[in-house]
Amino acid sequence: MVKLSRIAPEFPVADLQRSLDYYEKKLGFQVAAQIPGGNYAIVERDEIAIHLFEDESGKSTPVAVHIFTLDLETLHAELHSRGALVSQNIERKPWGNRDFRVNDDAGNEIKFTEPLSSSE
Repeated sequence: MVKLSRIAPEFPVADLQRSLDYYEKKLGFQVAAQIPGGNYAIVERDEIAIHLFEDESGKSTPVAVHIFTLDLETLHAELHSRGALVSQNIERKPWGNRDFRVNDDAGNEIKFTEPLSSSE
């Protein structure tokens, strides 16, 4: 059976340079690639890649993605100290996982999620 290995969601942003600055300074990502012309870039942190594209129409709906981690408290503290736009602090969800949520400067939501452990 074929195995899927990674996902790289595309997020619409209003101002690519402003968003790249936010992802680097507030979320700890690094710019991995920027397409000549300045309207598309890829940011990465660990094994996570997010593609950002500048939406000049202003009609895109913000999107959301879950990113899984095993050290939610440390990541929450890091992003909070960097000044990330935390829209929800750590909560246990009805389905068992815990998560916290941040928004980027364009309103896209990243849900940092810690899976329910087998002992819970």
